[in-house]
Amino acid sequence: MNNPALRTGFLILLALVAIVLYSSIFIVQQTQYALVLRFGAVQSAISEPGLKFKLPLIDNVTYFEKRVLDLDLPVQTVLSADRQNLEVDAFTRYRINDPLRFYQAVGNIALANQRLQSFTNSAMRNVLANASRDAIVRTERGGLMNRIQEDVNRQARSLGIEMIDVRLTRVDLPAANSQAVYQRMRTEREREAADLRANGQQRAQTIRAQAEREATIIRAEANRKAEELRGQGDADRNRILAEAFGQDPEFFAFYRSMQAYEAGLKGSSTRLVLSPDSDFFRYFNGSAGRPNGGSPSTPAPQPAPAQ
Repeated sequence: MNNPALRTGFLILLALVAIVLYSSIFIVQQTQYALVLRFGAVQSAISEPGLKFKLPLIDNVTYFEKRVLDLDLPVQTVLSADRQNLEVDAFTRYRINDPLRFYQAVGNIALANQRLQSFTNSAMRNVLANASRDAIVRTERGGLMNRIQEDVNRQARSLGIEMIDVRLTRVDLPAANSQAVYQRMRTEREREAADLRANGQQRAQTIRAQAEREATIIRAEANRKAEELRGQGDADRNRILAEAFGQDPEFFAFYRSMQAYEAGLKGSSTRLVLSPDSDFFRYFNGSAGRPNGGSPSTPAPQPAPAQ
């Protein structure tokens, strides 16, 4: 080993062994499939993780994902059974379940996505063409997505792919149709609002008319009752006055005359034009109100004050 040439050869041999050993092993992760290729032909398909071996410089290893993959589809326009154009936005989720068939059919993820996009678009057009707009948007959306998934899954088996899910994320009318529908909906809502306002005004007028009629009835009843009470009061007053007059006619005549003097002589500018022997001044001739000693007369009338 003291010979430099021998030591150099040994180091070179050791390096070659290390290179050969390094190129003959590979690692398969838990999230991967591996295909061992020899001159483009598949030698083995590996699905278990761990450290694996291959022929150095001859065999190549191709890896594929075990995990679920996503494919977001572009928006496309489909025609429903009731002749409505709908813009559909969808996505799919899938995984590779047969790496050997997947490699033989498409070879890579990009080409697989193109094939799946074609399958999904075709299935959506076929399924949604037999459903109405309301069924697609509201009533049967889940069932239609399941039918699309079954159709795509049937075609994707030839690619070694299993479809996990197909979802319609958005189903809308085209922009021009949406504006027309919005305008129609707005017109309908304005018509409904006008009907509600008209019905409200009609009910308000009915309520006001009924309230005014009830108020008129209440006022009429109140006036009638007031007149009855007033008439009853006047009758009671007249009865009381009559009873008082019957008890002492002389005092009653004197009291009424005093009231007449008070009402007739009220104010500083009052003037009366009467005859001196008028019955109005009978109590000025005597306290008994008997002119020339005659019998008591009836109470003096109450003249209106002269200005």
